[in-house]
Amino acid sequence: MRLSETWFMEGYIDFELQKYKLLAYLQEVNQCFNQHKLYPQLADVVFHYNNLASFKEHKKLIQDSFPKQLNNVNLQKLELVYEEMLQDSAIMQELENIVQYALTQMKPTLDNGAELYEQVEKHLRIEPVGIMPLYKNEGYILIRYGNYSETHAYNYTITLFEHQNDKYRGIRLSYVDTWQNSIANTYENIKRDIIKAIRTLPNPAVFSIEHPLPVPLDETLLPIAKRALVRQIGIA
Repeated sequence: MRLSETWFMEGYIDFELQKYKLLAYLQEVNQCFNQHKLYPQLADVVFHYNNLASFKEHKKLIQDSFPKQLNNVNLQKLELVYEEMLQDSAIMQELENIVQYALTQMKPTLDNGAELYEQVEKHLRIEPVGIMPLYKNEGYILIRYGNYSETHAYNYTITLFEHQNDKYRGIRLSYVDTWQNSIANTYENIKRDIIKAIRTLPNPAVFSIEHPLPVPLDETLLPIAKRALVRQIGIA
């Protein structure tokens, strides 16, 4: 179940109606967290929590963007007289009740997700494989986790983009191949196999990423590993 950006003010603005919509959403999110599946649920909860907090803080500014309800038509002057739907009235009070309740209910779920994120990240180990080139914004990661007897290889590409006065790094992964763990399939040997098969980078940056727990790969380990790798390369 997904909530829209303005779920709390859509349709019939009623506390009980929005309450059950919210609780159903949080129930699904918590079920995912209980299975150690963090994404996209964690990012979604963070967005909705911040969105509600922003609405609560800037209510009067946001009020100007709400739709206006046709109140009267002046046929002689051909003017439409509008009455603002949302002033500090019963409707706005109901919205405030919904927002406050939603913030209270979302906070424990948000804290649980953040705690799970920190637990997984704390045990994440990232190491360079072989000699590192100067250019590290493109390369490969080799992932081993839990008791699985496989090494998953992904190509990564880090891009830098600007927004107003800030610069951000983004990372994109694409699956390469999987190797069975063995004495022959060391990280160095897998790196050589990749270089032979994919000749776009003669000396690519390659990192091994290990985690002791069998957490979900796509929903948890990869998103956290991507962020950790971006930080490490940014510092290096």
